[in-house]
Amino acid sequence: MISLSHAESNLLTTLAAEGRSVFATRDAYAIRGGRSRATRDALERLVRKGWLERIAKGRYLIVPLEAGPDRIWTESPYVLAGALVSPSMVSNWSALAYWNLTEQVPRVTYVQTSSRKENRTPTILGMRFRIVRVKSQKFFGGHRYYSRGGPVLVTDREKTIVDCLDRPDLSGGVAEVAGALVASDGDLDWDRVTDYLLRFGSGAVVKRLGFLAEHLGLAHPPEPCTLLRWLELLTAGIGKLDPSSPRKPHRIVTRWRIAVNLPEAGLQSTV
Repeated sequence: MISLSHAESNLLTTLAAEGRSVFATRDAYAIRGGRSRATRDALERLVRKGWLERIAKGRYLIVPLEAGPDRIWTESPYVLAGALVSPSMVSNWSALAYWNLTEQVPRVTYVQTSSRKENRTPTILGMRFRIVRVKSQKFFGGHRYYSRGGPVLVTDREKTIVDCLDRPDLSGGVAEVAGALVASDGDLDWDRVTDYLLRFGSGAVVKRLGFLAEHLGLAHPPEPCTLLRWLELLTAGIGKLDPSSPRKPHRIVTRWRIAVNLPEAGLQSTV
């Protein structure tokens, strides 16, 4: 890498001292004492010199020293996800992977947001992302942790299950979510799930979850009173167990108003 000027070195070392690996232009302004063309020019020089990688408009990644002269290193896609759009959380199939609720490794990192984003399928440093926009009422349930690159926000276990049943197509399908329910058996807070169902406001999610919770034979299923509460949340009409499946329903479960359009033997094999 090319050597740094005093001002450039001061900017990078200050950001590093704050534990940042990803930062915004406004962070650089704050360090250098206000908005200026000089700060923008400094950022451009740092990109050209290989000390920064631009990952989105106004967002930069500090290239770590361990990258060496060939700039070869691995950055967590979860750290980068938070820089692509704000607010945001790692979600859906990627959140299942974080919580060890799937044996699959998604090739795309799913990022949930309530904001608009023009490019919903960006590729950063060779890593693919999928921006999933939801209504503001559905953006909640975050779990924060810290990695080497900085803070990461990912949906918690309960919100992950709710999100995946809302969009099975972004989560490997309902059979994958059924496997996640089995894998999380004993770890889910069913009272929290109920609260999330109320906030989320989707009758389809209630139908799918209610059917699966009874069908899978969980060792730690919801209490009968919890199931009764879910039944009160049911909406009119019959929903599909897996809306992304082209299969025709082979039976209707009237208790949960759900059309079962997946082989039930396949769901049972997840237990």
